[in-house]
Amino acid sequence: MIKKAKPKRSQNRDKAVNSPFDNYAELHQNFAWQVPEYFNIAEVCCSRWARVSGASSSAIKKIAVCAHKQGATATFYTYHELKKAADALSHVLNGLGVQRGDRVAIVMPQRFETAVAYMAVFQLGAVAMPLSMLFGPEALEYRLQDSEAVVAIADESSMASLQQVRSGCRALKKVIAVGDCTADVQYEAAIAKHKSAFTAVKTKAEEAAILIYTSGTTGPPKGALLPHRALIGNLTGFVCSQNWFGFDAKTNAESNAVFWSPADWAWTGGLMDALLPTLYFGRPIIAFNGRFSPELAFSLMQQHGVTHSFLFPTALKAMMKAYPQPRKHFKLKLEGLMSAGEAVGDAVFGYCRDEMGVVVNEMFGQTEINYVVGNCSMNRFSADRGERRAGRAAEASSAPTSGRAVREATSVGAHIGWPARAGSMGKGYPGHRVAVIDDEGHECAVGVPGDVAVNRFDVHGQPDPIFFLGYWKKDTATQAKFTGDWCRTGDMARRDADGYLWYEGRADDIFKAAGYRIGPGEIENCLLKHPAVANVAVVPKPDKERGAVVKAYVVLAPDLGAARARITSSKASFDAEITAQLQLHVKKMLAPYEYPKEIEFIDALPMTTTGKVQRRILRLQEEERFKNA
Repeated sequence: MIKKAKPKRSQNRDKAVNSPFDNYAELHQNFAWQVPEYFNIAEVCCSRWARVSGASSSAIKKIAVCAHKQGATATFYTYHELKKAADALSHVLNGLGVQRGDRVAIVMPQRFETAVAYMAVFQLGAVAMPLSMLFGPEALEYRLQDSEAVVAIADESSMASLQQVRSGCRALKKVIAVGDCTADVQYEAAIAKHKSAFTAVKTKAEEAAILIYTSGTTGPPKGALLPHRALIGNLTGFVCSQNWFGFDAKTNAESNAVFWSPADWAWTGGLMDALLPTLYFGRPIIAFNGRFSPELAFSLMQQHGVTHSFLFPTALKAMMKAYPQPRKHFKLKLEGLMSAGEAVGDAVFGYCRDEMGVVVNEMFGQTEINYVVGNCSMNRFSADRGERRAGRAAEASSAPTSGRAVREATSVGAHIGWPARAGSMGKGYPGHRVAVIDDEGHECAVGVPGDVAVNRFDVHGQPDPIFFLGYWKKDTATQAKFTGDWCRTGDMARRDADGYLWYEGRADDIFKAAGYRIGPGEIENCLLKHPAVANVAVVPKPDKERGAVVKAYVVLAPDLGAARARITSSKASFDAEITAQLQLHVKKMLAPYEYPKEIEFIDALPMTTTGKVQRRILRLQEEERFKNA
């Protein structure tokens, strides 16, 4: 997988930082993609591991999915069982008339049958369309109509909403019911009729595999069509952000990794950053269908010996407030931790490093071009990794001899990793040529904010497999995403002299106040360091004289929030006191023009189902208030 080549240097992405374990330049220069002509996600994530399981009696116990249940015994499912169920469901879908390229909606939470559904659809050559169980009828109807899905697979969490809009979805022929609900086809009864193996369709790497709709933070959701090869494009980022995912970076022969993330498998974060890469490497993933809480997160990781995880910054903030010193309460085995969706900030960074015992690797990507920027700290601050692994009972994962891609994805040499910098997005992962560009498509100078963009070609001039095929039925929107060979993310950042990117916010989150350019991320990070703040969002408030002023929406820490709720007569005085403290805190830490002129305390911030703060809603609210004033 390594090709010695003279790389194209750009924006210091290949520059070595003065650190004894910064191997970024070597990794980036020596990495080269190997994308086969034919590639199928179900084959590499399920079938090959099932064949290994069948080869020996000891390997047949190889776990694929562990279903965690609060207050009950967990249920374990092997790769052999995953393959058997997927084969049966492929037969069922085939019998329902699903053809190659047809869209099949999967509307289920984290559960074994969700993994089965993905594998069944992929090996059929159809296109999986994940939909969140949190979607209401209107959101479901839009996506089902726009995608022209022919079959939907749903459980009790979403069946009522699905049935409510079914009549308006003309292309939807059949609905398959999983669990405690009913529909045209009952999952258990249907798959029980099929015992024979299913002959998978031989798909090309370029063929469509997933149609996943963007979260719509900047407008109506668009369907991003992803090819099978996109999984290959995810792997360098996944391996790096998870500190090599339990492999030794030398022979890469085996891993003992156990993965869990609360990220919904219906979203890019849960599907492409958690479920599929974990199965790709033949490791177990913990599935939990329930409400997130800090106690649940820590107890689950302790119970199952979770070694690697992906946690949203919002989840980490809640965990930090609830358990300032978690290792006094829980035994953790974390070796790798990735976070994405929002800027982590140095407060959370320090908490993960000092209290959770793992350096968090911040990652950046989006549905269309996922897992392209981040860090690979290798947890170098801590004790030897061999000591950290001592006593782990989980069985090792050995790559099958036919699984060349597993070794190729990790065999980039023993000299790996680069320092994570608190608050930084990191650098472009190996195989991805990332830059900060201006409106004309030129790369910005050091310290100058611009649009984070990814080039279609890597430093060797080879196509990057991470790219989506385009927006579903929206050619104009697809073309607008590109400036030449650069694909714009719409996220603003600046780079420092060592090539690290520093997040500024979405392009439409940046605003000017009294002539100063304001990025909400820096102010939010500063406020989060104050013990009174649990979460915060900064937006512009329209002002007749200054154009706009900085306003912060603050969710108070639980104890202060409870104290405020009990106040009946002098709440304004309480608010004024806390506001003054927070304003003074920002004035001391940042520039004078950055402190929030107004602070509003709210119970919760508007969030997308993927855990991103919807500043747009708050901004529009301020604009509406200004008009009506």
